[in-house]
Amino acid sequence: MPISRTLSFAPIAGAALALCAVASAALAQGAPPAGATQPPATAGAASEPAAGARRGPRPYAQVITARARTDRGGISVHRVDDRWFFEVPDSLAGRDFLMVTRVSGVPAGAGGFLSAGSSLVERLVRWERVNDRVLLKSISTGAVADDSLPIARSVAQNNYPAIIGAFPIAAYGKDSTSYVVDVTEFFGNDTPATSGLDAAQRRAYGVRRFDPARSYIAGIRGFPINIEVRQVQTFDATTPPGDADGATVTMETRQSLVLLPKVPMRPRLSDERVGYFSVARVNYGLDVQKAEREAFITRWRLEPKDPAAYARGELVEPVKPIVYYLDPATPTRWKRYVKEGVENWQQVFEKAGFRNAIIARDAPSTADDPDFDMDDARYSIVRWAASLVRNATGPHTHDPRSGEIINSEITWYHNHMRSYRNWLIMETGAANPAARSLDIPEELMGETMRQVITHEIGHALGLQHNMIASASFPVDSLRSPSFTRVYGVSATIMDYARQNYVAQPGDGLQPKDFIRRVGPFDDFAINWGYRVTNAPTAEAERVILNRWLTQQSGPFPYRFASQQLAAGDPRNQTEDLGDDPLKATTYATANYKRVLPNLAAWTSTPGADFTELRELYEETVGRWFGNINHVATVVGGVEVDLKVAEQSGAVFRVVPKARQKAALAFIGNQVFDAPEWLAPASIVTRIGPSTVAGTRAAGVVTSLLSPARLGRLAEAERYDTGNAYPLAEYMTDLRRALFPGARADAHRRALQRVYLQRLEALIAPPAAAPASGPGGGGLGGGQAARYTPFVSAPSVPQSDLPALARAQLRSVQREARRYASAATSPALEAHWADVAARVAAILDSDQ
Repeated sequence: MPISRTLSFAPIAGAALALCAVASAALAQGAPPAGATQPPATAGAASEPAAGARRGPRPYAQVITARARTDRGGISVHRVDDRWFFEVPDSLAGRDFLMVTRVSGVPAGAGGFLSAGSSLVERLVRWERVNDRVLLKSISTGAVADDSLPIARSVAQNNYPAIIGAFPIAAYGKDSTSYVVDVTEFFGNDTPATSGLDAAQRRAYGVRRFDPARSYIAGIRGFPINIEVRQVQTFDATTPPGDADGATVTMETRQSLVLLPKVPMRPRLSDERVGYFSVARVNYGLDVQKAEREAFITRWRLEPKDPAAYARGELVEPVKPIVYYLDPATPTRWKRYVKEGVENWQQVFEKAGFRNAIIARDAPSTADDPDFDMDDARYSIVRWAASLVRNATGPHTHDPRSGEIINSEITWYHNHMRSYRNWLIMETGAANPAARSLDIPEELMGETMRQVITHEIGHALGLQHNMIASASFPVDSLRSPSFTRVYGVSATIMDYARQNYVAQPGDGLQPKDFIRRVGPFDDFAINWGYRVTNAPTAEAERVILNRWLTQQSGPFPYRFASQQLAAGDPRNQTEDLGDDPLKATTYATANYKRVLPNLAAWTSTPGADFTELRELYEETVGRWFGNINHVATVVGGVEVDLKVAEQSGAVFRVVPKARQKAALAFIGNQVFDAPEWLAPASIVTRIGPSTVAGTRAAGVVTSLLSPARLGRLAEAERYDTGNAYPLAEYMTDLRRALFPGARADAHRRALQRVYLQRLEALIAPPAAAPASGPGGGGLGGGQAARYTPFVSAPSVPQSDLPALARAQLRSVQREARRYASAATSPALEAHWADVAARVAAILDSDQ
C-alpha cells in the first residue's frame, strides 16, 4: 500500500563515507577552541531572546535561573518562564543528527494519507559553533569521498551546507564545554525548516500569513539521544481544509532531532534484483573512470548476542530487537491481530538466523512508565488513525549515511476495514460463504487486518512492493486447498495480491485460504538483507549476496523488478494472481457473474437504503475491469528479468505474438461486446442506471492505444521479429475488433467514438509538459540506474503512429459510409454518418 515507500530527505537522499566530513572543518573557519571562554559579541543574530539591544553571552546562572525546568539528555532542554533553551555539549558539535518534521495534529478535512505521526521532511543536520553563535546546518549526503582523499575538499566545496538556523550563545555551561542557545523563535515562528505546510499546501489553502498570536511551542522534551519538539502552528487562509468560515488552518507539528551513531552501521550494497528501498550517493572517491553512483539498502541494525553460536548456524536473539508499540487508541477488539501482524515476521527472521527479532508490545501506561512518550523518536509505533482514508502505510526513518532504520510509524486508517470488507465480498463471496455480509465475521476480518499489518511492517523493514511474485504460482494451484493453505495467493506478502478471486465454489478452500500471507520470497529477501556475513567489507560482501541470488534452488526462485522498470511486464501488475492473466480473469469473471446477482441480498439491511449496494456494485465493476487490464498488459508486453553478466538469457523478452493476439481477442469478446451481465436487474432497479461500466470500458480502449504500449510494439518489431506483434497488424486487428460490421449497439457505438478520439490524439498529440529543469533527483548527481525500461513512450510526431492512425481512420471512413447507406435503423444510420463526418474533420484538420 502506498506508504509502502521511504521518505526523501530534504537534501538528496544518500549516505556518506565521511559525509563530507571535511565540510565541518572547512566551514567553521576562525572558530575559537572548543573550551574558549566567552568571546566578544558580534553584530547580527537570528534568534534574539527579547526586545532590546543585543547582548553577548551572560553568566550561566543568569540565563538558566532557579526557575528553570530541565530535561537532562544528550542535549539538555531548559524552560525558563516562556523561553526555551538548548544546552549543546561541545562533544556534540559537528556530530550528525537526523531532524525529522512530522505532523502530530492533522487539520480537520486535510484528507489524503496525512495522519498523526506522518513524516513530512527528513534532513541530516549538524550543530556547529562559529565565534559567538551556534549554527544549525543542513548537510547534503548525495555526494561523498573519504576525507583522506584530495578530492574530498572539492566535494565539500561543491556541496555547501545550508544554514537553517543561527543562535547567539546566551551562556556557556558551567564548565565551559557546552553552549546555551535560545531556540524559542526558531521553533515558535514560521521557520521554513520546521513548518508543517509546504509551498503547495499553502497555495491550496490560500495561506496569507502565519499568526504568531495563535501559534506556540506546546512542549519540548529532552531524551538521552533525541529532542522532541511540539509546535502548534496557525495560519490565516482563504480556503482552509475545514471550518471555511474560520479562515484558519491550525495544525500541530513535531520536530525530532535524533543523534546518529558516531560510527555508522556498515552499509549493505543494494542490488536492483532484490526489492529493498535504498539510499544512493555519488562516491567520488572510488577508483573508476567516472563519477560512480552507489546505493545501499535500508535495514535495521540486527547483531547476534552470541556471534559464535550464530556462526555455527544456531538461532540467536539480536542484541537489540525491533520493537513496535501499539497505539493506545487501537480498539481492544483488534489489538490481537495487530500484534500478530507485527510478529508474523518472527518466523521469517529465523531464516536469517535470528530468534525473536521483532516484538509487539502494548504502549505502557503513565503509571507503568511515566517517561514513555509515543512521540519519542526512540520508539516505533503502530498507530490507529481516526480517518475516512481507506489505506494503511508503513514508512520508516533511516540514517542517510548507512541506511540504518532508526524509527518507524505504521499507520492503520480506521476506514480501511471498509476496503477489506468490500474486497472480501467482491472477490471471494462466490466461493467463501463467510464473505457474504456487510458484517464480516471477526476471525476473517481479523485475519485480513493481520496480513495488512504484516505487509506494512515489511515496508518498515526495508522491503518494496514486489508485484511480480504472484506470477510464480500456476493459476490452477490457487484452486487447491493444500497449496493455498501453505502459500496463500502469492510468493510474498509484499505483493498487491490480497484475496483469492480464482478459487471456484466447490474447491474446498477455508476462509483463511483466501487471504495472502508471508511466503518464500519474504524468507529469501530477509535472509539476503539481514543475515550477518563474515565478509570484511561491504564490497567483499557483494560477492556473497550475488551468489545467493544466482544459485537459488527450489520451486519458487526469488525475482524482483520495480514496476517503473517493468511497466509493460504482464507478470508485474497490482492485484493480479497467477501466471496466466487470461485464465485467471476467466475464473474471476465466472465468480463475478455469481456475485453480482446476489449483491442486493448480501448488502440488504432492514431500515437502510441502497447506499452500500451502490458502493459494492461500482467497486465490483471496477475490480472486474482491473482484471481486464491485467489481460490488456499482455498486448505489447515485455517480460523483464534483471540479470548480471554471468547470468545467461535475456533481460527483456517480448511476449509471443500468439499470446498477444489471444489477449486482444479476449478483450474484444468481454468488453467490446456489451457485457450485459454487469447490470443485473436486481441492482439496476434499486440504484438506477450506472455509468461506471461504460466509463471503464472506454478506459480500456484508451489504454490499448496509449503511446507507451504502441511504442513497445514498435520497438519489439525492430528487435524480435519472431515474437513481435507488428504494430500495423495490431492496429488493424484492434480496428476490426471494434468495427466488426454494420451492426453496433449503444455500448459499441460509444467505444467506437472513443477509438476515433484516441486516433485523433495520435495525429495531433497534446503539447508535452515543460521539463522540470536540470538535476539528478534521488539517484544523486544525475546518475542513471543500472537498468532502464525496454522503451519509454515515443515522441509521437516523429514516430510511425500518426501515419498508421490516418490509415486506420481512412478504413473506418470507407466502412462508415458504406454502413450508413445500408443502415437498418435511424440510430445506426445517424451513427455511421457521424463516424464518417468525424473522420473527415480529423483528417481535414490535419492538412
